Formats: sequence, C-alpha cells, structure tokens
Amino acid sequence: MYKTLFYLLLSATLFSCNGNENDAESAKTEKPEDLVVIENDLFTEYYPGKKQIKFQGLQDESKKRHGKWVFYSETGKELSITHYSHGAKEGHTIVKYPNGNLRYVGEYSNDLEVGVWIYYDEKGKKTEKDYDAINR
Repeated sequence: MYKTLFYLLLSATLFSCNGNENDAESAKTEKPEDLVVIENDLFTEYYPGKKQIKFQGLQDESKKRHGKWVFYSETGKELSITHYSHGAKEGHTIVKYPNGNLRYVGEYSNDLEVGVWIYYDEKGKKTEKDYDAINR
C-alpha cells in the first residue's frame, strides 16, 4: 500500500503544472528523447526545458541502473535516493515528501525490502515495519 501511495504522489508531482508559459512551450517542442543525456555511464533525465534534472544516476555496461540514483522535484529539491546493483534495488533508500520532510527510509536486498523500515506521515508521526519478520 505504501508503494502504491508513493507512486501516486510521485506521479502527481511529476505531472503537475507550474504555470510558466515558457516551460509549457518547450514541453510541446521537446521530444522525450531530447530530455535524456548519457555521458560516461551517467544517465541524466531533465524536466521539459532542460533547466532542472529529474533523475540522475549511473548505469552499468548493460544500461541498467547501478549505484546511487537521485530523483529531484521540478524546483530542484531532492525527493529520493535509491541505490541499485545491476538494475536491482540494493542498499539504502530514502524518500521525502515534496516539502522536504522524510516519508520513509529503508534497505533493499535484491529488489526486496529488508530489515526495519521507518515511515512518516505528513505530520511526522513515525511507524515502523520489519520486513525480515514478514518475509520469514
């Protein structure tokens, strides 16, 4: 459920309009492939207008995510950091609300949640979920 809620909020953030007419014009003329730059295995995707990075992270030789990947808001705020190993989530992840407050932190092992994850609601109330206990 938390993943679904996260993806819904992430989608709403990605597709929200900031009301800037210049950005709207460049979004119409720019092709999606123009918003992606790959240099020396560093993948960077930009928001329309190429003024702000949307996603950035390293890729392996097979073009799979590898290492630290960061997602940014349209205003440049860091919203999430997730580590990957050859395309699979591996290691620490942290996700924030658009206002910068923590949403959740946890660890992945081979694309699966492991250990104790800490979740925060928008008011800062903390809950924990132990994925090791669930996956036994």
